[in-house]
Amino acid sequence: MFSAETYIERRNRLKKQIDSGLILLLGNEESSINYPDIHYPFRQDSSFLYFFGLDSAGLAAVIDIDADSVTAFGNDLTVDEIVWTGTQPTINQKAAAVGVTKTAPLAELEKIIQKAVKQNKIIHYLPPYRAEHLITLEKITGIPHTKVSQNASLELIKAVVAQREKKTPQEIEQIKTAVDISCRMQTEAMKNAKPGKYEREIAALMEQIALSAGGRLAFATIFSIHGQTLHNPYYNNIMKEGDIAVNDSGAESALHYASDITRTIPIGGKFDSRQKDIYNIVLNVQTKAIEAIKPGVEFRDIHLLACRILAEGLKNLGLMKGDSAQAVNAGAHALFFQCGLGHMMGLDVHDMEGLGEQYVGYTEKIKKSTQFGLKSLRLAKKLEPGFVITIEPGIYFIPELIDMWKAENKFTDFINYSEVEKYKDFGGIRLEDNILVTENGFENLSKHIPKKADEVEALASS
Repeated sequence: MFSAETYIERRNRLKKQIDSGLILLLGNEESSINYPDIHYPFRQDSSFLYFFGLDSAGLAAVIDIDADSVTAFGNDLTVDEIVWTGTQPTINQKAAAVGVTKTAPLAELEKIIQKAVKQNKIIHYLPPYRAEHLITLEKITGIPHTKVSQNASLELIKAVVAQREKKTPQEIEQIKTAVDISCRMQTEAMKNAKPGKYEREIAALMEQIALSAGGRLAFATIFSIHGQTLHNPYYNNIMKEGDIAVNDSGAESALHYASDITRTIPIGGKFDSRQKDIYNIVLNVQTKAIEAIKPGVEFRDIHLLACRILAEGLKNLGLMKGDSAQAVNAGAHALFFQCGLGHMMGLDVHDMEGLGEQYVGYTEKIKKSTQFGLKSLRLAKKLEPGFVITIEPGIYFIPELIDMWKAENKFTDFINYSEVEKYKDFGGIRLEDNILVTENGFENLSKHIPKKADEVEALASS
């Protein structure tokens, strides 16, 4: 964890942003897989980590704005539990490490919250994403679990987003550590993804690298020769000469800061001419999008710039036609690029999106689109120094989508379906880097991971 002073400063800033009442932050519990004693790998709630830094189950905290006090809640282990877990710090020791002097058993949390409710104090809490938190919040606040989420504190959500979205130098170092692990994961994948191997062998290799570096995976790895499926969790295909594999993977540092990198690998060591053409369009789109990053620029404008460059590249190959700007305005390019250009990144790989995408990526004035493709853009608002974001354009040939749009005669002024038909077996290509917005522009945190076609081919054929 960071120093106690770091967490004290974060909590003090939060207290200044909330007018009155109690801020309730729930840590996560262990979650059983198939019977009570077998658990999924534990992952602490990211906002609890941000403000309290305590990475163990069964904890909660209350910040009383009016009394200017902070209380950490948790139970000390019994001797019977220590037999199985070994010696663990007490709740007092855990709290002291992050600058909290007041503690109480977990059972006291309900009494304190219920007392505050009777006194008509506001209980500020974040939107729950786990079933046990719905149950806990219903029990201690009296709000029916069906209404718990809609009663989350908008004031607290906005305050947390305002703090967490701008990364400090300490946080940036943690993200760089995660990116360095990703570099090893990506380069070893390039070297080892060979004809005759299963995708799962490469996915397993990358997880081993993350674990051996003292981290873990930031999310379930996407490693697939069917890259047209954007989030493909299936690893049982055998790779063949001439396939291309999309490797979208990331690591967490020991303090749970994430990386999220994508590269596309030619199986057998060489892109064929058709693959290289599409690859270089995606690379050019990404390069131009990254170059456009600077404070004050709306990210939605960078996304649309990327879409226009992508459409122009596909037009040069004969897959699209007409005016590229008009094609993007109409949404025709989304036959090939169905998602957003990027998202926030930090303690969550899609940072803070559980608090509400409309609060993280949008503003009162900048609203989400309903257009296919553009509606999947997670970040649209103006960039500010300290933001860490992803830039991840791709080109995907999805047979079902092609068939549907063709049958509907959709965007025939912009799409050359006779040429697109020839690419229905292509798959997909994606490239992704992690970018820090600086005072004067940007820093590509993952620029050292090979990306040019000849660099990737050199590793893939080694």
